[in-house]
Amino acid sequence: MANQPNDHLYQLIKSLTKAEKRGFKIYATRSGNEGAKFIKLFDAIDKATSYDENAIINKVKGIHKRQLSNLKAHLYKQILTSLRLININHNIDIQLREQLDYARILYTKGLYQQSLKILEKTKEVATQHYRATLRYEVLVFEKIIESQYITRSLKNRADELIDETHVTLSSMNEYTALSNLALRLYGIYIKAGHVRNKEDYESISTFFSKSINSIDVSKLDFFGKHYLNVSYAWYSLIVQDFILQYRHATNWVQLFRKNPEMLALEPIWYLKGMHVLLEALFVLGHSKKHSEEIKKLDEFLANPPCRIDENLETVGFIYSYTSKINVHFIDGSFSEGIKLVPDLLKKLDKFADQVDPHRILIFYYKIACLYFGAGNNERSINFLNRIINYPDSRLREDIHCFARILNLIAHFELGNQTLVDYQIRSVYRFLRKMNDLNLVQQEILTFIKNIGNLKEDQTKEAFLDLRNKLLQINKMPYQKRPFLYLDIVSWLESKIYNKSVQEIIKSKFKSR
Repeated sequence: MANQPNDHLYQLIKSLTKAEKRGFKIYATRSGNEGAKFIKLFDAIDKATSYDENAIINKVKGIHKRQLSNLKAHLYKQILTSLRLININHNIDIQLREQLDYARILYTKGLYQQSLKILEKTKEVATQHYRATLRYEVLVFEKIIESQYITRSLKNRADELIDETHVTLSSMNEYTALSNLALRLYGIYIKAGHVRNKEDYESISTFFSKSINSIDVSKLDFFGKHYLNVSYAWYSLIVQDFILQYRHATNWVQLFRKNPEMLALEPIWYLKGMHVLLEALFVLGHSKKHSEEIKKLDEFLANPPCRIDENLETVGFIYSYTSKINVHFIDGSFSEGIKLVPDLLKKLDKFADQVDPHRILIFYYKIACLYFGAGNNERSINFLNRIINYPDSRLREDIHCFARILNLIAHFELGNQTLVDYQIRSVYRFLRKMNDLNLVQQEILTFIKNIGNLKEDQTKEAFLDLRNKLLQINKMPYQKRPFLYLDIVSWLESKIYNKSVQEIIKSKFKSR
């Protein structure tokens, strides 16, 4: 993974587009500040290829080391202010916050009626865009003004504000509970992946049922319904109920498609829903529907209903490449799939500051599987080692475990039996440490350990025997998880029938 610069100002400046840099210069020089030290500092950092404070101090005349901290803080604030001005017309939350600020300024001037007028309009817009938190802030401010100053002659104004606050708080409580639940479930999935046994299943199911049953889902607004779908999607993914995942991912996506104004306001959540839906279709093997949804994803990214920013570009890249790689896993076209790798790696480097480590680990594993499926075991091992050598094995424990299994198989394919014998013990220890030694892994490790002792005429029978065992294991509850990460059965069949892995998978795909 790329070494990311640890200076926030450097990262911010390097993330700016040409238009944003131009906008900053216009904003910063609005009062004749062309020669200001913070602008010189901006230019120096912008031209730098890496962050080196000593080099920057030497390059910018008039800046001393003791001044640098304050100067950087001032420049950082100036850049953010200019970005706020650039983005205000494209972000409803910034617009609403600005109106709240205006209302406060008018309030401090004693212009209460004008302040209330702005608050009323802001509340209306916040309601239209399901911004319950901002609506609540407006109501709190309205109550402050109404309780301190007699500003209106309308009867029952106090009751109106109390009722509005009650409704808004109720909506916020349901929304907050569901968003917390969704985040908690996502955190569980990121750490450990799918359930491993009955104990895992009962634990997560009890937690989920208790959480859902405490929420009144009959009165949810847009975001309440959204987070309900998100929560169910993460839960179903963890417990490996992929039909349930498909159902709620579909609801997630359809909720946005039925509310097109929210597509423009929350494109990232829509893309996330598309990704979860595509993953469900991939696992269920619905290749036709999978292709249809990829087309819709590409159309959305090519012509989004909103301004394209770095966040949209990054998330779109992640989900687009993930789904396109999965196409090659579905139909077995691994040799074709590895053509995506060079451009994928370039984009991972480009978005190094935006892509989180767990996404990078997933891409490395998928790339390794592409090369393994295409018969290029050396390149597969190269990417598996990037996962194995990652310092935090608690991040996506499942990926770390299966990377080690696939690494063993790739070395076995290369005939590195001495290395395999050594690594088996290491992998055993790691899986026990992660509490992740399942039946499939036990059978594979035992097989690889013993295969070197068999005579040549016995190996085919051994591959067939392991295949039959794994097919039986795949029917067991909580044992399907390993098959989501590695199509070990197709590899065994490639050895049995003396064909390549991609030939086996292509044949299965065509016979569906």
